Amino acid sequence: MNQSATIDQVWSLIEPMQSSTPILDSKDHHAPSVFLAENMLREARRQKNLAVSPVPNICILDPDGDLVSQLQEAGRTAICESWACYHTKMYEFQEAGIRFGIIGCAVGAAFSVLLAEQAFASGCELLISLSSAGQIIASERVPYFILIERALRDEGTSYHYLAPSRYAQADATLTQPVLAALLAAGQHVHPGATWTTDAPFRETEAAIAAARREGILAVEMEAAALYAFAKARGKKVLCFAQVTNQMGQIEGDFEKGEANSADSALTLIAIAGRVAMEIRI
Repeated sequence: MNQSATIDQVWSLIEPMQSSTPILDSKDHHAPSVFLAENMLREARRQKNLAVSPVPNICILDPDGDLVSQLQEAGRTAICESWACYHTKMYEFQEAGIRFGIIGCAVGAAFSVLLAEQAFASGCELLISLSSAGQIIASERVPYFILIERALRDEGTSYHYLAPSRYAQADATLTQPVLAALLAAGQHVHPGATWTTDAPFRETEAAIAAARREGILAVEMEAAALYAFAKARGKKVLCFAQVTNQMGQIEGDFEKGEANSADSALTLIAIAGRVAMEIRI
């Protein structure tokens, strides 16, 4: 009884000091983390009896898993034996003379950054995310690609890496040369902003209208977190979105085209990867 009373008294003093948005509390963005990807990978290698060897220089996150599936069906993939992650498999493949690593079904801000941390700790030098997105501004008929230049931070992960701000920005020293190279090669890519959400089934009419007024092209689930991670860690990250749907509002939605647009996606990734690897940030 007395112990409970004491706990209640202490909490009554602490509670008024807590904010109503705990995701913003106790964040020192310059302080090192206690839990490191390198340490987890060390133990994973020990448990799996894996040697330390680098993953491919360029790694791809494929949230839908469609590109991985197309590459596997074509017999173009091999397991990346140096990938020690507990949660996923990385596959290797060659495109335009470049060795890539690719991870399928890396959906959502938190999971994508969990994998990004491990990829860079494993020797990755450039991470490319290629997600599906829902159309906000109807610039043309779906499907089409966006090179994400900034992402509205309506998710939770980015606030652990960077102080609050409305957008997470891509590194323009990466996006501008990549965009120029893609356009010069005849690739049809829209540069612009997206909205990153953790809750795709809470995309309300009011939220969509607000995003449209802000000039946001599409809604996806990873870019804000990945760009915040990239800024905080000084890493090369490029986020693309393939606008594939109108959030299920029309019949026949979510179509990517022939072979799930694998050829277009691979061409885009190869050009972006080649150019971005030549840039120092």
